[in-house]
Formats: sequence, C-alpha cells, structure tokens
Amino acid sequence: MAKNGTESASGPTVTGARRAPAGAAVLREDKTAAIRAAVFEELAAVGFARMSIEGIARRAGVGKTAVYRRWRSKLHLVLDVVSAVAVAGLPAPDTGALRGDVRMLLEVAARALRHPMASQVIPDLLAEAARSPELAAALKTALHDSQEGVAAAVVARAVERGELPADVDSRLALDLLTGPLYWRLLVTRDELPAGYLDALAGSVTAALGAE
Repeated sequence: MAKNGTESASGPTVTGARRAPAGAAVLREDKTAAIRAAVFEELAAVGFARMSIEGIARRAGVGKTAVYRRWRSKLHLVLDVVSAVAVAGLPAPDTGALRGDVRMLLEVAARALRHPMASQVIPDLLAEAARSPELAAALKTALHDSQEGVAAAVVARAVERGELPADVDSRLALDLLTGPLYWRLLVTRDELPAGYLDALAGSVTAALGAE
C-alpha cells in the first residue's frame, strides 16, 4: 500500500487526486454544446411555446435525461443559453473616429439581425418575455445591458477625442444604433437599401452632437 495515496490493481494512483462520487453523471462538454445549439434551432423552427425537451434532445442527438441532468426545464435551458450569449458580448470597435465606430457597430448588428435564426428567435422570445419575468430579465441582459457597455465605450472614446460633448447619453446612443435596424429588419422585414448604413451612421453621430 502506498503512503498518503491509494492503490489499484494497476498500481498507485496520484496522491490527492479527486475521483467522481460513485454513480455521479459525467457531463460531457460536447453533449452540452450540442444541446445549446439545438435550442436555437428548435426555437427558430417551432418557437418557445411549442418547444419541448423531447424536441431539443432529438435535435441534439441525445436522450432526454442528458438534458434534464443539466437543466430542470426548457425555461431554465433557454435562460442559460441567453445568458451565455450575453457573456460572449460584442467587442467595442476602435477605428479612431466616432463615425467609423458607429458604422462598424451598425454593420455587425445588421449582419446578426439578418441571420435567419436570429430573425425568428428574437421576436419570439421578446413576445414570450411579456409572460415570463425571468425570461424578460435574461433578455434584458443579453440584448440590452451587454450592448450598453459597448455603446458606453464608444461614446467615452469619442468624448476623449473631443468628438462628443461630455454630457452625451450613452443609452441614447444605443437606442439610436439599434432601434432603426430592429424596426426595419425584424418588424417591417424590409431590406436595407444601398447606402443605408452609411446614412444611418451619419444620422446617429449627428444626433449625438458630434462635432
């Protein structure tokens, strides 16, 4: 018997090594990733109301128990996925000029909102959020709070460069950046005409009081 350790038939184990409790389930990361991806696909296909753990498991290629080991309900699963999106965040651009930063943010946002999955999932979750305070709070974090930090960073750098007045409202900047795109791409479902993002970038910077 080895001192300060354990020993098996194949020889001594590493001293102090942790072992999973007998009968404990090992949560494989590849299965967790597959389930998270399946949530977005299922939301886009059937919506939150009709989404089921069975459908998610089938799409992910796992058993229902694999889902329930990780999340106790579809709401908690969606909350986790939405929170993960918020953590990923969007890096604040730094082109050296406010208009360049705004134009880049608009381009990234437009590309995301044009994605077929996002165009189905976001409006559906916002509608469901009216009935679920938990989901509403998670969406606020993912779709607003995480992006507010980006807008604040862009505004702060513009203030430092003397492009914007010190009292500019970064929350107004976020509204101006996201509102028109959300309206056109997710509400009226219109295509963006040529030059639209350039014109919008000019309008946003002017509205913020850029010099």
